[in-house]
Amino acid sequence: MAGFLFNVDNGYLEGLCRGFKASILKQSDYLNLVQCETLDDLKLQLQSTDYGPFLANETSPLTVSIIDERLRETLLIEFKHLRNHAVQPLAEFLDYITYSYMIDNTILLITGTLQARPASDLIAKCHPLGQFEQMETINVALAPADLYNAILIDTPLAPFFVDCMSVQDMDEMNIEIMRNALYKTYLETFYEFCKHVGGTTADVMCDILAFEADRRAIIITINALGTSLPRDDYVRLYPCCGRLFPDGLIALGRASDYEQ
Repeated sequence: MAGFLFNVDNGYLEGLCRGFKASILKQSDYLNLVQCETLDDLKLQLQSTDYGPFLANETSPLTVSIIDERLRETLLIEFKHLRNHAVQPLAEFLDYITYSYMIDNTILLITGTLQARPASDLIAKCHPLGQFEQMETINVALAPADLYNAILIDTPLAPFFVDCMSVQDMDEMNIEIMRNALYKTYLETFYEFCKHVGGTTADVMCDILAFEADRRAIIITINALGTSLPRDDYVRLYPCCGRLFPDGLIALGRASDYEQ
């Protein structure tokens, strides 16, 4: 019965996804691109692919930043189109995809504000998939409790921030601790969501998220070695949904140098 009803909610979106997959550059396209000597040559080569239109209105000379900006705009338009037509659980799955970009944007804004960078410059550097309404007000409050109660509580990130507001001072190390605490909660929650959805979603996404969890645990350990950060503090930041959990994380937490 599920097969008969699939097209009601998902037929259009599957057609879109198949179209997006078909538009991905082929090996032959890349062989042509590596022979380009200028960005204008690159634009000319892309004209014969599905990526042609995104630079059609750009005049010479092209810059890397312009190409990057137009690619992000195209990605955002296509992603929003998928999200606007999605029903549950796909809608929530796509929301989870954006949460990691929201976390990165939030940390970027907090760090930039501490460094007295103009808010407009910081907003421009944020990834478009992670934009949310309260971004421009993040620079108003810097105390963690104020930041959460006044701003972040009304964002989709609020559930991830609940356990990250114990930090009293906003310095470089504490901000990095906050980032990793947010990613720990995010990865664990996303993992449980995908496992609950089941099927192919669980088979594919749980492996991807487990790899990301292990990667973050290893990076946290490497960055913490040789610092004043107590072992208990950084071990607490390990995501508990990777292939290293639990025995591998216990062994990782015991390491006091790179060789170990």
